[in-house]
Amino acid sequence: MNWSIIIVIFGLALFEIISSIDNAIINAHVLKTLSPRLRKFFLFWGLLFAVFIVRGALPFLIVWIANPTLSLPQVFGVAFSQNADVISYLDKSKPLLLLGGGVYLFFVFLAWLFLEEKKYAFLVESFIHRQSIWFYAIASIFFTCIIYIALTIDPPLALAASIGSTAFFMTDGFKKNAESTEKDLMTSNISGWSKILYLEILDAAFSIDGVIGAFAFTISIPLIILGNGLGAIIVRQLTVKGIDTIEKFAYLKNGAMYSIGMLGGLMIFESFGHEFPFWVAPLNTSLLLIVFMYLSLRELKAAQTGKLAKQ
Repeated sequence: MNWSIIIVIFGLALFEIISSIDNAIINAHVLKTLSPRLRKFFLFWGLLFAVFIVRGALPFLIVWIANPTLSLPQVFGVAFSQNADVISYLDKSKPLLLLGGGVYLFFVFLAWLFLEEKKYAFLVESFIHRQSIWFYAIASIFFTCIIYIALTIDPPLALAASIGSTAFFMTDGFKKNAESTEKDLMTSNISGWSKILYLEILDAAFSIDGVIGAFAFTISIPLIILGNGLGAIIVRQLTVKGIDTIEKFAYLKNGAMYSIGMLGGLMIFESFGHEFPFWVAPLNTSLLLIVFMYLSLRELKAAQTGKLAKQ
């Protein structure tokens, strides 16, 4: 049994789950306004779309962007090939994949840290949030430094970083609009089918974080599809059965964002030639989840104790 594969798949599934918390909560709230028939439709056909189409196609698309000389059919062949020459060719594009994805993920983390309303796990989060005006300056300086380093190593890396930045600003705007539209979806009289279509588009946007972050764990597309697919299935089950419980864990979103930031940093360092063992990304994700689960449980216990004291 190859334990390295099991560890990577476990890490991918775990990261997919915690990075999809926001998406699952929005889905659950909107699904409450749909009929039982439409809920079942979304949970079955929506799962097929989320796992096999979105999370199945995105890794191939990302690899194709990093290897524009290949056609899409060739990318499929490369992804499943065991030929040493083919694997070597894919490895050469690895820095491009990692830097573009790393810049994207680190921007996601910075935007959350500076701009987003949150439940503060640490005092420093409150302080940084009050300095939100500095986000764009810090992001710009960070991006300029990345471009400068990339140009000194390999000019195509600079283009990869630029693509990662562009992807962030394109998806960030859509996500913010989606969160503000959630209340309208719950109260409006638009048809159930329109809500389902919107949820599918929303799921595609939120899945980008998980798919890009997956390349911090491995560049093997089959493993990414398997790990992310497993995580997506678990998230859909939580959407139906346990979302009210999940919402009580106040700091899970914090854990997801710190994990995204750490993975983004790992990907950037690896793209510049710093190698990390295969277990670093799964261990990072697992430890952060444990820490913020503990903080959430402590908060929940304190709240329950307070209620009992008032009674």
